[in-house]
Amino acid sequence: MIYNLDKLNEMADGDEDFINSVISVFLEEVPQDLDGLEKALDQQDYQQVYQLAHKIKPNVDLLGMEQTRAVALQIETLGKNAANMREIHEVFPLLKKDIHQVVGELKKDFNL
Repeated sequence: MIYNLDKLNEMADGDEDFINSVISVFLEEVPQDLDGLEKALDQQDYQQVYQLAHKIKPNVDLLGMEQTRAVALQIETLGKNAANMREIHEVFPLLKKDIHQVVGELKKDFNL
């Protein structure tokens, strides 16, 4: 399991509907943002790379995905600084793999 709900549980303070809502939003939005990020990389659109990585980062953070958050932050910073696109392409597969893995785990664990 690459996610940890400790932070989310603390925020929810026992509210299962809140937890399920956050999980549902994650499953709906983050894969779309990831696809958009991949397209932005293909188009060498640094601004869009920055914006989408910035949007993904708090979502993975909320699920306790520290390593994934670090990769999103790295992509966000590289996009913001219009840095070497090759470097972004090198770390993007890590983000993609983690997000796909956690989407599968969440769907299974929450019967979605």
